[in-house]
Amino acid sequence: MRDKWRNMYVALYDSSARTKMIETIVNTTCTRDCPSTCGLLATVRNGRLVALQGDPNHPLTKGVACVKAMRYVKRLYSPERITRPLIRAHREDPWRDATWDEVLDAIAARMQAIVKESGTEAILYYQGYGERTALKLLNRYFFNLLGGVTTTVGSLCGGTGQGAQNLDFGNRVSHDPLDHINSGSMILWGRNPASTNVSLVPIIREIRRRGGRVVLIDPAPSKSAALADRHIAPRPGTDAFLALAAAKLILAEGAEDRAFMENHAEGAQGFLRLLAEFSTEELCSHCDVDVEDAHFLAETLMRQKPTSTLLGWGLHRHEEAHLSIRAIDALGALSGNIGVSGGGVSQGFEEYGPYDQKFWGDDLNPPRRTLLLPRIGEEILNARDPQIRMIYVTAANPVCMAPNTSKMIAAFRKAEFVVYSGHFLDDTADQAHVFLPATTFLEEEDVMASYGHNYVGPVNPAIAPVGQCRSEFRMFHDLAGRFPFADRFQRSITDWLRDLCAPILKQGCSMADLRSRAFRLDAPMVPFADKIFPTPTGKFQFMTEFKPGNLCRFDPAYPYRLLTIAPHGFICSERTMAEHDPLPVVVLAQAEAERLNLRDGDEIIVESQMGAVRARLGVRTGQRRDILVTERGGWLKAGHGLNRLTTDISSTVGRGTPYYETSVRVLKSV
Repeated sequence: MRDKWRNMYVALYDSSARTKMIETIVNTTCTRDCPSTCGLLATVRNGRLVALQGDPNHPLTKGVACVKAMRYVKRLYSPERITRPLIRAHREDPWRDATWDEVLDAIAARMQAIVKESGTEAILYYQGYGERTALKLLNRYFFNLLGGVTTTVGSLCGGTGQGAQNLDFGNRVSHDPLDHINSGSMILWGRNPASTNVSLVPIIREIRRRGGRVVLIDPAPSKSAALADRHIAPRPGTDAFLALAAAKLILAEGAEDRAFMENHAEGAQGFLRLLAEFSTEELCSHCDVDVEDAHFLAETLMRQKPTSTLLGWGLHRHEEAHLSIRAIDALGALSGNIGVSGGGVSQGFEEYGPYDQKFWGDDLNPPRRTLLLPRIGEEILNARDPQIRMIYVTAANPVCMAPNTSKMIAAFRKAEFVVYSGHFLDDTADQAHVFLPATTFLEEEDVMASYGHNYVGPVNPAIAPVGQCRSEFRMFHDLAGRFPFADRFQRSITDWLRDLCAPILKQGCSMADLRSRAFRLDAPMVPFADKIFPTPTGKFQFMTEFKPGNLCRFDPAYPYRLLTIAPHGFICSERTMAEHDPLPVVVLAQAEAERLNLRDGDEIIVESQMGAVRARLGVRTGQRRDILVTERGGWLKAGHGLNRLTTDISSTVGRGTPYYETSVRVLKSV
């Protein structure tokens, strides 16, 4: 059966034209910013991609693929895609076509001049999350061979969750998604797999088919509500109170896992003292959840074991998000779901973990300057000795996606030279002097691991590069030829992948295997099954301090928390100008719309302390009254740009980005 699908060649004949058409089916792996990392089959006819579908032979994703993958064919051949190098002397100038030699010569000359005049740290390399394949490690290797430049630290996404779980478990390790098949019930805590992790959907449906409960906990309604038995909607950022309330109810029933707490955990007594400071009613009041909902959650954990809890990325987008994540971890431990098949509190995986990370090249130089991603605009503007003179961006659209757009634009405009590798002339491209047209994963050879599961998969080229597009590997390969370290970088893809994937090969996989199928890494199905944790004590660490501080803060001048959620049809800012509505749609509870004398479809102004955005109002019944919900990723140049509203602060733990600390008000447009 595998041979039927793998690299299959079929000759088709048109009886009228008597022309031969060659059809090829190539197995590959989606490399986009999504935890599913689905195995895909690419159908190619006469050299042109015509379809993408899920690979039924992938051990986890099993033929599932999301609507975003199926639409990718259109994106690849979009008339808006840039397929030739562009250059201009000033940002205000129109772009002009250039050759690869011209743009690479210009980049190399500018790098050499800046390094000579100001040192290597005057160059910022900004590597985004758009693709995280094996060969992408070499991007930073290039800059370390140059001498080590300024890079970024922290995360726009899941850093808070990882940092918080490291405090509890010693090292964040998640259950293999296939272990969730053994779950008696599941809690989707801030997770929306229907839109952002589609490979989980069949597992969720199977749990419910067997009579198990699925609980969705999310301030905003999502498409995953249709997968759940109950949707619990706490006040944004207050999930800790709900977790503590459920823990108290389990204790009241005497259903806590005393053996785990006494033999395999530190701080259990401190956690119990913390719980004793509140009543269940007080905790539910703080998160604005009915006590009945807390009972439903506790009953699920007590009566439908084992319970798997899956943490979503929206849960991280608060300044004190570690309090909620640690409280959820503690709830998992107290309820007897840690180290148990079908249980666990799972957040994510290390997508760069399988590779030989010495090829980052960070040991080639003394420690170099890093800038904090959650405050990257401010960090660039404040950089001194040296100032940031050049910015090189790959796999990202930071002017659109980073918080506080006005600072981001100011920071990029302060840099005298910006290089951008991408597919479209998006918001960051507008700030660049050189545009390097990048291939997509369907035009590349590589290997892809996942932050959502334990498989690595092949990235096989389905088609030749469109136009003059080049992979980032080839860009840096050819750029390295203009520097004295060329011999250390200019090796073949085959040689580099063999070295990068050496840790995988030691697990019994071959390079031939990696080109043909998904390979499961040597990782536990059930982490901590032996109840031994990589903490200083070897035990799980309960949270023993809880200072809720501003978790329940409210500003009457800006009464709505802005929740910029993941779109169903796009990944972040991966879209074209033509795919934008004229205005972003923001959704308000019907009761609030009526109070403000607003109607569905009205044009409005959304204001925060950072800025203002014109938008179209959507009205929803059943939504919390204190939130304003919209999709993230729309371009500023298309009239969207919701990060004009967001504040640029860093989370207390994990150096994450608290987008959801942004409060807004709604005004009718005049």
